[in-house]
Amino acid sequence: TRTLCEEVILNKSADGKHVERFLEFAEQVKNPPKGGPAEGGTAAGGAAGKDAWRNGNYTERLHHGLIHGIDKFIEEDVEEARADLKIPLIVIEGPLMQGMGIIGDLFGAGKMFLPQVIKSARVMKKAVAYLTPFMEEEKRAAAIAAGEDPNQPKYNGTVLMATVKGDVHDIGKNIVGVVLGCNNYKVIDMGVMVPCEKILERAVQEKVDVIGLSGLITPSLDEMVYVAEAMQAKGMNLPLMIGGATTSKRHTAVKITTKYDGGVIHVLDASRSCTVVSACMSKDKASYLEDLKEEYKEIREEYYSTLIDKKWKRLSEAQAAKPEIDWSKVPPTPKFIGNMMIKDHPISEIIEYIDWTPFFQVYQLRGKYPNRDYPAIFKDDRVGAEAKKLFEEAKQMLDWVVKENILQASGVVGIWPANSVGDDIEVYTSEARDTVQCKFYGLRQQLDMGETTYWCQSDFIAPRGVAPDYIAAFANTGGLGCHEQRQKFEATGDIDKAILLEAVADRLAEAFAELIHKKIRTTLWGYAQDENLSLDDLLKVRYQGIRPAPGYPSQPDHREKRTLWDLLDIDRLSEGKMQLTESFMMMPSASVSALVFAHPEAKYFSVGQVNMDQVEEYSARRGESGVEGTERWLGSTVLGYEK
Repeated sequence: TRTLCEEVILNKSADGKHVERFLEFAEQVKNPPKGGPAEGGTAAGGAAGKDAWRNGNYTERLHHGLIHGIDKFIEEDVEEARADLKIPLIVIEGPLMQGMGIIGDLFGAGKMFLPQVIKSARVMKKAVAYLTPFMEEEKRAAAIAAGEDPNQPKYNGTVLMATVKGDVHDIGKNIVGVVLGCNNYKVIDMGVMVPCEKILERAVQEKVDVIGLSGLITPSLDEMVYVAEAMQAKGMNLPLMIGGATTSKRHTAVKITTKYDGGVIHVLDASRSCTVVSACMSKDKASYLEDLKEEYKEIREEYYSTLIDKKWKRLSEAQAAKPEIDWSKVPPTPKFIGNMMIKDHPISEIIEYIDWTPFFQVYQLRGKYPNRDYPAIFKDDRVGAEAKKLFEEAKQMLDWVVKENILQASGVVGIWPANSVGDDIEVYTSEARDTVQCKFYGLRQQLDMGETTYWCQSDFIAPRGVAPDYIAAFANTGGLGCHEQRQKFEATGDIDKAILLEAVADRLAEAFAELIHKKIRTTLWGYAQDENLSLDDLLKVRYQGIRPAPGYPSQPDHREKRTLWDLLDIDRLSEGKMQLTESFMMMPSASVSALVFAHPEAKYFSVGQVNMDQVEEYSARRGESGVEGTERWLGSTVLGYEK
């Protein structure tokens, strides 16, 4: 016991697994095995109790290893089962699938949580990997004997999943794949940025039962519509699942279900995916999809009725109601003008700025108020213990990342002279302000909600001729090296570590953005040199100014990211390590970009929906001959009319 305590207190052990050992010991003390030592038993007794499950038969041991995510003995237990059952396929369809069935039931009942399910999937993957060479050998023998391939596992069904063309985010899709796999579905994951033609071609080739599409950015919604139209044109009748951060039941009902008759289902999160796929594979599939069509029809009717009721300010009226900003408070001249590369910033410093609450949301660990956010989530009766365990694993991974230099964090920061002209912001090549280097185009709130003020982000930069002002911007990543290490984890079957690494990289990217913004405020620009805020203050946005990201609520047009990218000269300064895709997604995916407004009256806001007159004027200011490009990139969530 003393050794266990010393390892945890000193946060040091030979294999780095001291926290897991201590938690296992604590569990044994809390729930000692039958016939084991009573409370206060010896450490040796506790250790013996911990491994008491090893006394069961191979089926019991396989089930225990799967449910508890223990892969230490998986190969020897699988081999014992293979030796007894003779046929590798029976090992998979028998004890292994039985174990995964128990896990699926526990997860569905809320008695297991997503982090545990992901660990179980890792153990299952390693078990199947061990059996694969034996099955391949049998396949060859069967092919020679009968000219066919009878030795295939009997899955509940086959699901093809892909992040659509132009989109690079896939952590949610990966988690859905794990959950489906744990429920005995064969999952074909095509990865990210997959063109429509490839998705449908593979679906036919693999004879899949369901197709799942994922996406994060607004243009992905249109790509999903395109896939649905292509499926209709080909006469397909496979159910189509829609998921991802930017998707919604309303968008699915209004824009996608009308394009495809084979059944479209919006899936809110990973925990719902099995229920949906199971319904699509059941004998009641037709009535299930028919009920959904009726539900989505009601959503459409409700949506169109709101369009009729909406009131709009003409753009000129909204512009006349812009806020009155005190330009005597224009921030001081920056201490630094131009672009600067921040290369390989120490991750040990970035860690101090991590906001952990979104990390638990990735794993669908949600506490009840007042224990919803970190660190209060650890007190939650239902998810607290699992959240704490996951947190310890994340900290261990961060320690390893720092020690082995697995991930690198880099970014580019720039500050330039700028002034507003109407709803746009001109950025100048020098303090002379006689040459415009680029323009950031703005969208203004326009939906008439009875407000007296209608905001645009250009409102926070002094108008040309009123006062000399400035704007800053940055783009950063915490994910250099993530893709390569994730591939190594996936190659060894450690899918839980692959997902954890990706989640940690996302947190590092956001934390690095927090740190960069602080450096802009306090040193690089220096408009808040005396700032002394805690991390809690920073996360509650108690600093001066704002850092809105192009493509998000205050300017929902992702094309603005290209202007930022070129202004920061990121391709050259990052030596190609940071990239922008044709759909304006940043690579590595664990990346952040933002404009920085320094005025003390600057605040975060959402443009909401805009009307046709603004779309036409905005497109003209951008030099476009029509509105098609703007309508595509704003999408149905921002457009206040049917295009």
